[in-house]
Amino acid sequence: MRQLPAISRRVAAAAVSVVLLGGAAACGPEKSGGDAKGGADGAPQKGGTLTVLNRQPQKTFDPARLYTSGGGNVPSLVYRTLTTRNRESGAEGTKVVPDLATDIGKASDDAKTWTYKLKDGLKYEDGSPITTADIKYGIERSFAAELSGGAPYLRDWLVGGDTYQGPYKEKKGLDSIETPDEKTIVFHLRKPEGDFPYVATSTQFAPVPKAKDTGAKYAEHPVSSGPYKVVKNANDGEQMVLERNENWSEATDKERHAYPDRIEVKSGLSSAVINQRLSSGQGADAAAVTTDTNLGPAELARVTGDKKLAERVGTGHFGYTNYLAFNPTVKPFDDPKVRQAISYAVNRTSVVNAAGGSSLAEPATTFLPNQKSFGFTKYDHFAGGATGDAAKAKELLKEAGQENLEITLTHSTAQDFETSPEIATAVQAALKEAGIKVKLEGLEINDYDEKTHTLDKQPGLFLAHWGADWPSGGPFLAPVFDGRQIVKEGAGNYNASRLDDSKVKDEIDEINKITDHDSAAERWGALDRKIGEQALTVPLFHPVYKRLYGKDVKNVVISDWTGVLDISQVAVK
Repeated sequence: MRQLPAISRRVAAAAVSVVLLGGAAACGPEKSGGDAKGGADGAPQKGGTLTVLNRQPQKTFDPARLYTSGGGNVPSLVYRTLTTRNRESGAEGTKVVPDLATDIGKASDDAKTWTYKLKDGLKYEDGSPITTADIKYGIERSFAAELSGGAPYLRDWLVGGDTYQGPYKEKKGLDSIETPDEKTIVFHLRKPEGDFPYVATSTQFAPVPKAKDTGAKYAEHPVSSGPYKVVKNANDGEQMVLERNENWSEATDKERHAYPDRIEVKSGLSSAVINQRLSSGQGADAAAVTTDTNLGPAELARVTGDKKLAERVGTGHFGYTNYLAFNPTVKPFDDPKVRQAISYAVNRTSVVNAAGGSSLAEPATTFLPNQKSFGFTKYDHFAGGATGDAAKAKELLKEAGQENLEITLTHSTAQDFETSPEIATAVQAALKEAGIKVKLEGLEINDYDEKTHTLDKQPGLFLAHWGADWPSGGPFLAPVFDGRQIVKEGAGNYNASRLDDSKVKDEIDEINKITDHDSAAERWGALDRKIGEQALTVPLFHPVYKRLYGKDVKNVVISDWTGVLDISQVAVK
């Protein structure tokens, strides 16, 4: 089972691709999240219009087709789900909390069965009650081929999900989802999944009344269960207008504040235009935010020099790691000593500088992100220090009989922080100090994706990156190190090392039975440390996101789950 397909990685990349364009280190404000005042004086109040300025259009607003929460939190204003993110800044925001349900789920049968009860008083925008049958139907329609694009977990996890084709083709629903009454829903899984409450935050768990389902046209006017309803949806999400859902009850929803009366989403803008508009704050832009556009090094340096602008920068972290990937089936990377030598030789200071500087990137020595929720356990098995250890690398290469080593490093030519020529050049220069001659192979982004993620095409060494759909070690380690997730056909293989270790697989299975997140996180951290001993990757850095917001924006909340400003908390008055 492959837990994170390419779209997950690309969603994360799209959200941060303009952050780091290379160059010297930039310094900037270190404000993380915000307080009730945000960018202006006074406590948050109801009223006003919030404008969202984004580069990437929503593409679709159908809950079945959205990948996880999608769209920088915009869907969660319209769609409530069984569970949701804790809407707080930083590490507190990595917790899963109840939404439509009374709790985050009760597990039984070693986390193969999950039961939820709905809260009282839940209503759609038309005043009709929300039932568990609607949640079951919303999930079932996400299996329809016409509504593809959503997260794949339920197809893999639910009993019978691997063959089910959705309610448009099959008269019978999924037997693995039971609704014994209007308030109770039970899920039966093929194997233990302690992280099920995290998946229950995805929009596939949003209720959809069967009588109101219009198939592929549902996104044009979906039936809202959240604080806002869609009154305009142009070009499939490119331009959207949301207004209050008068039948939403704040008494049933502790996570969303719904301060603005109206929210206007404008997409398809360039990053330069977005940051210029947020900076100047003229007219409606004074009450504007972005959920997908970052400050680059030059922009951040300019903002730092302006005290008022610096106060309007939010800092975000998301579970993401940039690394060097080895394919041990390609010589000389089959030799652990060669992989270790490269690990020692890497100069993380130069890599961080190439990625935009210490305000925009943090050096990494672990594969798991440096957040407690993932199980971060500090280690550095091949400690080269901040600038690498060329002498130790040369020593290992001599032992391996590779004193005149020549290798190729594959990267993309796209100007983004993950795989850019600047980062490849920084790695090349560091390895040269250890006597390793590196030829750079730059590929256009589509060619790069195909080559680096197709099993029989994967190069011996390439720049790679991974982001998780929720803050847990499982969706981070399993796709990259679980041999059962090696994809043999198509461009979907992320286990470049071909690791297929029975002990690793057994430990993954055991951790998946654990429903206490802190206990599971500790085990994920230990597993990461153990896998790291094999030098199958070289962690390089974790990105940091800096985003401007308008001068009239208050109550800025940026969690470590998404790394983006949570517009469900924002006020503009």
